[in-house]
Amino acid sequence: MTVSLLFLVVVSVVVSLFLIKRSRIIKREREDMEDWELEYWPHRITYQEIDAATKGFADENVIGIGGNGRVYKGVLAAGSEVAVKRISHESSEGARQFLAEISSLGRLKQRNLVSLRGWCKKERGSLILVYDYMEHGSLDKRLFECDERNILSFEDRVRILKDVASGVLYLHEGWEAKVLHRDIKASNVLLDMDMSARLGDFGLARMHDHGQGANTTRVVGTVGYLAPEFVRTGRASTQTDVFGYGVLVLEVMCGRRPIEEEGKPPLVDWLWELMRRGELINAFDSRLKTNNQDFNEEEALRVLQLGMICANLRPES
Repeated sequence: MTVSLLFLVVVSVVVSLFLIKRSRIIKREREDMEDWELEYWPHRITYQEIDAATKGFADENVIGIGGNGRVYKGVLAAGSEVAVKRISHESSEGARQFLAEISSLGRLKQRNLVSLRGWCKKERGSLILVYDYMEHGSLDKRLFECDERNILSFEDRVRILKDVASGVLYLHEGWEAKVLHRDIKASNVLLDMDMSARLGDFGLARMHDHGQGANTTRVVGTVGYLAPEFVRTGRASTQTDVFGYGVLVLEVMCGRRPIEEEGKPPLVDWLWELMRRGELINAFDSRLKTNNQDFNEEEALRVLQLGMICANLRPES
């Protein structure tokens, strides 16, 4: 009886000390937060963890540079590889709104979407987002910056487009809310170890209930991927996402950016002119025909025509 009682006392003391220590850690972390951050606290990763993972945000770990910050490769203490993105916001309110979207979107789980691991805020107006690491980088780089030996085959391109379509369908129809990505483009499509495509960068995404429209009228996105009616009205919809996806299809099949140097027409306009002249067969990336044995001209035309249907300049069509 005495031994059992002593054992219970020891266990109680150990548990109490553990709870006290944990409470102090939580209190210390919360003292560094603003009130609005507490709502999203469970997804928070400490700055020390991220700093160690990226070796102090070393230049040699930079894997990308976007319009709103650099992206670093990192390795967490557990050994898992991550992509770390630093983003600046001018105000705490802007950061709070952004984090509200990111936190909700962090619950999205689908094999063709890049998963959000967590976030960190070291100072006012500055956020760090941690994502799964994609070994083969962005589709944009594989289309336009790789050497001849690593050109994407026709089969690879079709599979990537199917993967992205699967992710977009999930955003529009497969989750509890309707999600508009609003920035579908090649640089936001990432390729994992198996060369499967995942749609990422939800910084411009918006959510609303099924059956309701988006409540924003601000035009955001990337020139060349924006649907004409979105530019006119500022109202995003699943149709405007589909337009962006259509431009992506055309970009992947033609090996040409939506907007190129001065003097060249936009990709969509160029393709409609080729179709009018009956010369659409001349639109394909020339490397598809010369470097790939799997190029099927008939199937390639069907894919290209699908992209043109999605990127129709008349939304009612």
